[in-house]
Amino acid sequence: MSLAERINWEKVDGLVPAIVQDFGSSQVLMMGYMNQEALAKTLETEQVTFYSRTKQRLWTKGETSGNVLQLKNIALDCDQDTLLVKVNPIGPTCHTGTTTCWDGDAQEESQMVWLHQLEQLLAARKSADPDSSYTASLYARGTKRISQKVGEEGVEVALAATSGDKAELVCESADLIYHLLVLLQDQGLSMSDVINKLKERHK
Repeated sequence: MSLAERINWEKVDGLVPAIVQDFGSSQVLMMGYMNQEALAKTLETEQVTFYSRTKQRLWTKGETSGNVLQLKNIALDCDQDTLLVKVNPIGPTCHTGTTTCWDGDAQEESQMVWLHQLEQLLAARKSADPDSSYTASLYARGTKRISQKVGEEGVEVALAATSGDKAELVCESADLIYHLLVLLQDQGLSMSDVINKLKERHK
């Protein structure tokens, strides 16, 4: 059976709730509703389309702002009445200009969400002025220097652990992870690539 055929459309009165989640960070971005036509268009175009109850028509997210939601996958819950839509968001999701439609007080920021946001910031620093940003200065000095910093910080982590200084170990580990993220960005990679390799090995 297709996804559309598995949904209990009668139970949801023809409009199935669709919870949208960032594929990279797992952050919940928004919630909308899809009828069968909206779901079909989403699957066909791979850009998330909802049914607007206010406008009484199909509405593709970002059709005016350009902040589209590129579809990664869709899952149906066990009751066949709610969709989990994982996406690659292009720009902020909320019409207010924020990443998510939930405010910071209502949605506690997970560590993975924060790490993903840090990666995005590091990627943006590639075009920054090296005189105004340490990260930009690393990119400007090239792969060899970034690699050296990763090596240096790795040694510092080992020394901190050997000395038994836990506070220093945390600080040096933060330095190591930061420089590793910069190196990955320099090479056109991300922490997701590393995590996928770990998953592959775990299997």
